Amino acid sequence: MILHKGEILFRQGDSGDHLYHIRRGLFKVTRLHANGNVVLFNILYPGETVPHHSLISPKETHGTAIALIQSEVEVISAETWYRQLEEDPRKPLEVARLLQEKVRFMQMRLDHLTVGGPAERLELLIQWLDEYSQGIHLTEYLTQEEIGQLIGVRRETVNRLLREQGKHV
Repeated sequence: MILHKGEILFRQGDSGDHLYHIRRGLFKVTRLHANGNVVLFNILYPGETVPHHSLISPKETHGTAIALIQSEVEVISAETWYRQLEEDPRKPLEVARLLQEKVRFMQMRLDHLTVGGPAERLELLIQWLDEYSQGIHLTEYLTQEEIGQLIGVRRETVNRLLREQGKHV
């Protein structure tokens, strides 16, 4: 399945009838809280099978995944996925590897958040996203507020940092 920028892969609260293997592209995952706040809490990238919390057992989706750039996704029936998990002795190891890769990614992102100041954190985010963004600068698919959420600073700080880089949107 091909999704274009802004198209939704899944919505918060969906029943989880499918899992998705991201072949190409990027997605942001947002969560709407009861108080009305929408928070960006994850970026999905090629090679991932999601939702992560449903790799072993079904659960409704925790957030809404929105394509940031043109993306390609393989849709996997949850019923087929869980049946293979029970029947194929290699499948649990595949799931363990997927989860291990996500833990390693999270460790890298935590390292990025704890090293240096905001300018260095922004540069590390740009470098990481450039691996998957098909040459599109992050300000073309993320707002300054979202960038700030990913690097732990306010929108105003992102604005200043981008101006200093000469990449203000």
